[in-house]
Amino acid sequence: MNRTMTVILGGGAGSRLFPLTKFRAKPAVPLAGKYRLIDVAISNCINSGLHHIFVLTQYLSASLNRHIAQTYGFDIFRNGFVEVLAAEQTNEGGKWFQGTADAIRQHYNTMEQFDKDLVLVLPGDALYAMDYRPLIEQHRRSGSEITIAVNTVPRNVAHHFGLLALDKDGTIKEFREKPKTREAQAGIEAPQEILQAFGIQAPAGDTFLASMGVYLFNRSVLEKYLNETEFDDFGKQIIPAAISEHKTKGFVFPGYWEDIGTIRAFYDAHMMLLEDTPRFNFVTPTNPVFTRPRNLPMIHATSCSIERALIAPGSRLEGGVVKNSVIGLRATIFKGAKVHDSVLMGADYYENEMPAHLHGEIPIGIGEGSLVKGAIVDKNARIGKNVVIANEKGVMEEMNDTYCIRDGIVIIPKNAVIPDGTVI
Repeated sequence: MNRTMTVILGGGAGSRLFPLTKFRAKPAVPLAGKYRLIDVAISNCINSGLHHIFVLTQYLSASLNRHIAQTYGFDIFRNGFVEVLAAEQTNEGGKWFQGTADAIRQHYNTMEQFDKDLVLVLPGDALYAMDYRPLIEQHRRSGSEITIAVNTVPRNVAHHFGLLALDKDGTIKEFREKPKTREAQAGIEAPQEILQAFGIQAPAGDTFLASMGVYLFNRSVLEKYLNETEFDDFGKQIIPAAISEHKTKGFVFPGYWEDIGTIRAFYDAHMMLLEDTPRFNFVTPTNPVFTRPRNLPMIHATSCSIERALIAPGSRLEGGVVKNSVIGLRATIFKGAKVHDSVLMGADYYENEMPAHLHGEIPIGIGEGSLVKGAIVDKNARIGKNVVIANEKGVMEEMNDTYCIRDGIVIIPKNAVIPDGTVI
């Protein structure tokens, strides 16, 4: 494992997750009450014995930098690190990352100082628990030069992913980057014999093998494409070229995997965590998800009704009803408020920790008598009294300065103020 260097791609501007990415990089978006998206990828690395990790980002990276600095400190005997590398001006010039491969190219002079044989490239915005050691072992055993982790996706979301066709021995024989139409997807559907060969239970004809964005390169092969071509992107350019020039294998990962790239995916993943037997489980003693320790007080609840909920430390539930919802750090729900089928991200601070002149007339939290249903409420939002956030008209898309509706889900942005009696 110590011959492998890891690079986590922080992604672009995160427009599909807007407004959750209005003030933060996509990997810094809060997850499951107390985590951040980046914690999943970094925890998978640590649990796999990979301790040399670079995180590449260029948009709104201050909170991500702070989170990583406060969370991931390796002891001096392990000689590991998690380092954020952002797009920057240098003596050689400087520009925004032009794609996933260009992001690595711009910082490769920093990475190449480490004596590693393999480079593992990971997405920073996916939810999955994966031990990378079997992937690395298959890569070495098969003599592969590039290995791509794959998972199954149904046709209705296949256009969001790079789709693969595999031989029975796992060799990638074809790759199509995000084919948008049924015609463009034709002929690359995963055949039943391939699904059966890899023990995957899914209907043939409408099921595809999709790239998870997890790439393992022999270092020399990656350097070839970075130094000898102008290719800027893995999915659009390097992978299609590589399958005809190098031994490229697929590693089929049968576990739960979700690309948290859209508001709908983000919301659905949180609702999945509330199931009796969630497909992704943060309660795993052998593969924990790490995050920043905060020393927050215990949850304080008074005269509440709570049914199927995840509630983060430091929360105050001063009456009201919480049902099928995720409640984040330091969240406050006031008397008579109802929170159903929603994600509350909580707050960065308690009101009494801030100077008096910063206190608003409407306190941070969900105000008395208010209803929040089927919504995402970002940090430090101030929801007044008797507010209704339920999208009862079924609006699918709407944008304004106070709130957004995307995929039918109402999102209250960070630091937003919703006056008393508002109906959304």
